[in-house]
Amino acid sequence: MSDTDPVKTICPYCGVGCGITVDQGEEPGDVQFRPWGDAPVNEGRICIKGGAATEVVDHEDRLTDPQIRDDDGSLREASWEEAYERIVSEMERIREVYGPDAMGFYGSSKVMNEENYLLQKLARRYGTNNVDNCTRMCHASTVWALRTSLGAGAMTNSMADLRAEADVLWIQGANPGEQHPIANSQYFRQAVLEGATVIQVDPHANKTTRSFKIDETDRHQHLQLKPGTDIALLNVVLKTVLENDWIDEKFIDERTEGFEHLVETLEDVDTEAAAKSCGVPLEEIERAAETYATAENAAIFTGMGMSQHTSGVDNVQNEINLALITGNLGRPGTGVNPLRGQNNVQGTCDVGAMPNVLPGYQLVDDDEAREAVEAVWGFEIPDEPGLTNVEISHESGTSIHGLYVMGENPIMSEPDANRVAERFEKLEFVVVQDIFPTETAEYADVILPATSWAERGGTVTNTDRRVQRMRGVENVHENTKHDLEIVSEVGTRLFGEGFDFEGPEAVFEELRQVCPSYHGMTYEALGKEGIHWPCYEPGDEGDPYLYEDSFDTDSGLGHIEGVRHQDPAETPDEEYPLVLTTARLEEHYNTGTMSTRSPTLNRQTPENFVDVHPNDAKRYGIEDGDDVRLRSRRGEITVRAQITEDIKEGVVWTTPHFAAASANRLTNDVLDERAKIPEYKAAAAEIDVGLEPADD
Repeated sequence: MSDTDPVKTICPYCGVGCGITVDQGEEPGDVQFRPWGDAPVNEGRICIKGGAATEVVDHEDRLTDPQIRDDDGSLREASWEEAYERIVSEMERIREVYGPDAMGFYGSSKVMNEENYLLQKLARRYGTNNVDNCTRMCHASTVWALRTSLGAGAMTNSMADLRAEADVLWIQGANPGEQHPIANSQYFRQAVLEGATVIQVDPHANKTTRSFKIDETDRHQHLQLKPGTDIALLNVVLKTVLENDWIDEKFIDERTEGFEHLVETLEDVDTEAAAKSCGVPLEEIERAAETYATAENAAIFTGMGMSQHTSGVDNVQNEINLALITGNLGRPGTGVNPLRGQNNVQGTCDVGAMPNVLPGYQLVDDDEAREAVEAVWGFEIPDEPGLTNVEISHESGTSIHGLYVMGENPIMSEPDANRVAERFEKLEFVVVQDIFPTETAEYADVILPATSWAERGGTVTNTDRRVQRMRGVENVHENTKHDLEIVSEVGTRLFGEGFDFEGPEAVFEELRQVCPSYHGMTYEALGKEGIHWPCYEPGDEGDPYLYEDSFDTDSGLGHIEGVRHQDPAETPDEEYPLVLTTARLEEHYNTGTMSTRSPTLNRQTPENFVDVHPNDAKRYGIEDGDDVRLRSRRGEITVRAQITEDIKEGVVWTTPHFAAASANRLTNDVLDERAKIPEYKAAAAEIDVGLEPADD
């Protein structure tokens, strides 16, 4: 029996970091949501997902006991001892036969900083840098561009200072009204109510377009461009700013490098032709350029509509270019601000669960940084970057022979999902550690039942770099274990010392020693408010905004670099004449592992659909509500057609949330060559109509 006091914790869904209260009744499974009235980020407000978050904690599908796959392919319940023995023996065998780089490790944005820290440490102790997380699928290009050009792969500003000081919100490739609803309502809409102007750049009209209720005024512009033309549009903006001398010359001279390269790059840009290629009137782009460049404080918000392209790094670099040449960095109400889509995607990167960096974004091939971490850990770290998660998937069954998957679902989340499944079939050994039997678990040799977000403690880092504590109620299911406990046990059995910790606070204390931007934090100091990193020394209050005096680059200067438009890797042709693009819904979350099991959320949107423009619907003979087959060169799904002018003609739009009809069976797994992020946002597609009605 359980009757614990309510605990204050953090919503497990998007990256805003909303505080909620969880109450556990007399029965362990009686876990209820309660508001946290004075929560620091959301101030007591909550969206539909946050309010429904506890619905899945005691869901009937919860994994409750370890399972092992026998030689005949069937799964059976097993003891923890048997499961651990199987994992350790198989991981030792793979390393002995193929070497350490034959294993891949998946961290997770749905688990705590401490758990991801320990998993990436386990991978490196095993002898490989083949460890990654789902940031590769959403903001890897953003992290690359921001880290390279400014110094840190995160929001430059806090939501609070943006609400208080921003005069213009330039929102490109992001839809906070749908994907970050509390940030949108509590911060961005409040800025609008105080007079801020909104410029939205997106192929799809959406909840953000309508949420500010200024879409019919001069204080709102929606530049509805064609997918994959963001660089072309921003080059028009940049050239307009230069030609009208709306630049901040003092800021450029004193705090940037590379301005001449941008000027040279823009010399041969034909603004009329570029605007036409975007499908946006030139005068509208020029008006937006003036609004942004002449504002006192202008802030850029960027999302996966920018990052999920083969040109993702260049897309974000051009946003950085715009902010730098207008001096919109280093003070409140400005900056370049990626809106992170998962509860701890920022923290998972911060603590080093990536193949090219150690905790604190220290490069693995930086000898001085690596040796400093080695001194704390007590073992040598490989000095070459490992494979990203998509590259691990590509190599599965060839150079990769085993996977350790903690809290991720690559069968659903990775592009060209049919091929991912085919490759996973060839793996010799797969461990899946999760709360539900995911699609990836169907390929597992060992399945480990983890506790849910509501049952354990640790820290997470939200979209504006605020590190906050999560607190847990008692275990709902007796034989489940915390992710930290599981990874600690596996590490201890494999290597002995270095993985035996009393709990998450002890892990955090070690993390502080190897992560400079977290060094000044303690659990006590975090309290209920949290602290924005960087926090270098105990007693520091953290930095709500970055780069007030200098950038965290080798030169101390912000890096400007001109970029040129490049088409998506796959463009429409006679066989596939439409552009397919994808995005998330307010009511659901990533691969749907949690959200599609929530009765409240499923009532809102129970199945996938595709948005089709009325002119395309007329040409194909589609009626609103018809079932259609949406297909690409990689696969097909059957979905309900939703006819709407929200989408541009020639473009279709769908989601990745539903296993029965996931967009990722269609998406292209071609990568940005630097950040290795897939091009989810543009693929060639076709629609088939006249399908037979499905049987009830």
